[in-house]
Amino acid sequence: MSPTTTQPTGPPHGSTATEPPRQVELAVRGMTCAACATRVERKLNKLDGVRAGVNYATAVATVELSAEHEVEQLISTVRGAGYDAEPVPPPDAEPEPAAGGAAPDRARDLWRRMLVAVVLFVPLCDLSILFTVVPQSRFPGWQWLLVALTLPVAGWAAWPFHRAALRGARRGASSMDTLVSLGVTAAVGWSLYAMFARPDPVGEPGWWLLLNPQGALYLEVAAGVTAFVLAGRYFEARAQRRAGDALHALAALRAKDVTVLLDDGSQREVPAAELRAGQRFLVRPGGTVATDGIVEDGRGALDRSAMTGESAPVEVGAGDAVLGGTTVLDGRLVVRATQVGADTRLGAMLRLVAEAQSGKAAVQRLADRISAYFVPAVLAGSALTLLAWLLWTGDSDRAFTAALAVLVIACPCALGLATPTALMVASGRGATLGIFIKGYQALESTRDVETVVLDKTGTVTEGRMSVVELHVLPERDRAGVLRRAGAVEDASEHAVAAAIAAIARTGADSGAAGAERGSTDTDAPSEVDATADRFPAVRSFAARPGLGAHGVVEERDVLIGRRALFDERGWDVPAELDRLRESWESQGRTAVLCGEDGAAVAVFALADAVKPTAARAVAELHRLGLRTILLTGDNATTGRAVADEVGIERVISEVLPDEKAEVVRGLRAEGHVVAVIGDGVNDAPALATADLGLAVATGTDIAIDAADLILVREDLTVAPDAIRLARATLRTIRGNLLWAFGYNLAALPLAALGLLNPLIAGATMALSSFFVVSNSLRLRRFTGLRTD
Repeated sequence: MSPTTTQPTGPPHGSTATEPPRQVELAVRGMTCAACATRVERKLNKLDGVRAGVNYATAVATVELSAEHEVEQLISTVRGAGYDAEPVPPPDAEPEPAAGGAAPDRARDLWRRMLVAVVLFVPLCDLSILFTVVPQSRFPGWQWLLVALTLPVAGWAAWPFHRAALRGARRGASSMDTLVSLGVTAAVGWSLYAMFARPDPVGEPGWWLLLNPQGALYLEVAAGVTAFVLAGRYFEARAQRRAGDALHALAALRAKDVTVLLDDGSQREVPAAELRAGQRFLVRPGGTVATDGIVEDGRGALDRSAMTGESAPVEVGAGDAVLGGTTVLDGRLVVRATQVGADTRLGAMLRLVAEAQSGKAAVQRLADRISAYFVPAVLAGSALTLLAWLLWTGDSDRAFTAALAVLVIACPCALGLATPTALMVASGRGATLGIFIKGYQALESTRDVETVVLDKTGTVTEGRMSVVELHVLPERDRAGVLRRAGAVEDASEHAVAAAIAAIARTGADSGAAGAERGSTDTDAPSEVDATADRFPAVRSFAARPGLGAHGVVEERDVLIGRRALFDERGWDVPAELDRLRESWESQGRTAVLCGEDGAAVAVFALADAVKPTAARAVAELHRLGLRTILLTGDNATTGRAVADEVGIERVISEVLPDEKAEVVRGLRAEGHVVAVIGDGVNDAPALATADLGLAVATGTDIAIDAADLILVREDLTVAPDAIRLARATLRTIRGNLLWAFGYNLAALPLAALGLLNPLIAGATMALSSFFVVSNSLRLRRFTGLRTD
């Protein structure tokens, strides 16, 4: 559960313990800094039975409330804090036209104000410094020229800061905008006083005025601070929009309309949102699969790159599962919907990205708390600086300069942006790589992980049997033996039989098994027609469960199965084939004999083939300094063989699914910080028990509830990519926080001691925010391991 959605410790007043809390999200408008977010969060949490967290970067409040509260009450509370709010539509809902326009509109408005501020700041800065340093250059009416250049900047361009400051002042609150507004207002006010009420300084050299600004003008400070802060806010808005691109891109994958096949055979075009589970729908070439389902008829090439990152199209046919949001490149499919709406893979992805970008990490909560108390402390510090300078020197000019510098330099905008911008960009980039961050606590967990436990079946291996080696006696016709064996096995429904039938179809020596074929499996002899065109017909077919099968093909008596079946029938097994069988079985493979007319003529070796990218993924985990353990329910021989093939260091074998969590608990008890990578089916307990759970998607099964990171692609190299991305994000956050804290801690004393010019203070404050945002945006360039 996200740290921002902690459940109440007990049932709220007026509710029962059986009433589950609801979770809603509100889009909060009008927040301009982390202190604003903290204020809204504090107001919401004062309601009985409400737990709320507000993320400034996404402007989203995640609220958990009891049944006695209504959303309107939450919106009223937000408005009472001086902001506006509206419910956020669910991730799988069709976005309203205005929903995606808020961030671009804000960015455009900030861009216009920043442009005006920058254009007027340049001449204003030149003239203000000239008239201050060289008083002799002043001409009649020079003051009004400066006022004409200043007012559009300090008034219109800086109006968002003034408006937010006034709104907070009406409620006795302060924010970063309070500091900016007071700084700009004070700089303009003092400059007007200096221009119209004080005599011109006479006899002071220009360089002395720069160091000791007796009668100096600060109009350029007001314009500069406004321009710099607007620039920081503009880049912040750009960062928010870019970070949300992943969510909009995923939402764009949804089909708008779908052709539903009715029971009477007719077709009807309906909105995709009206599709229900169990309904059949048609997907034409170039069309988008509307929802998750099973192909009932047709064949076609499916482009799954947007959903899984696979570059090559996948051939699908009757019985194959398809995902909503994928595209049929060629062919015509009839699909029966199995999951709709939020229950689909695409709906889960949308939910994951939305939850990740609205979550909040522990470091962000710390930054929010600091920001909430920082602004009042700065206001008090500025007042004390002014008073101290007046009491110490009696020089009002120097006192005002120091106090103004404190106000300007102290804006901790960078502190409020340090964590959320990095986390937003990382979650968006991860989504494009097939890495979905369920919660920001997952990123924090990766820092200390030093042991990775990998499930074998479905994670390191393909999760299905395939023929890896085949040996046919030299005097036999290889193609004929393979054809007749495939014909018999094609009539069986066993996984081993399907693998042999698949290899017989391709005529290859090894490779992955093809799709399983339907068949008749009976103990009584019967005649079964071949289900594939290239296989001849099978007569007198009989299957022996657990042993093998028998049939007559092309007038030859064919027996295929274990050695025990050959012994039972009294069929001869040549020593050459028997030695190979024993050797392969000692390596953990499944050996199947094939015989014709009373004697074995070939032997097949089958295994759950290792994924092509597994060895590379394990090597990358080792390069990251992680030790690896293979966890399997298979025997030690099979487990060791797989581990040796991919380079895993340790094997824990013969572990039942419900014992996997115990193994993880044992490793943690030994002092290890453990990450578990599983296929998300029987590994859920282990994923939940681990310090960090990474679920590899298999078909439509995904351990969303148990894992911290979801790896959508079945390519195992995504696992080290996820850890690398998480660690890169943590490094970015630490760099941002170090800069934000260090900047304010170092600059405030300098400003209070009068060693920092207010204009330089404003520039460095804005540059601090720009550094944090641009540093976070570097995560957009994160690249995964190449698999081509």
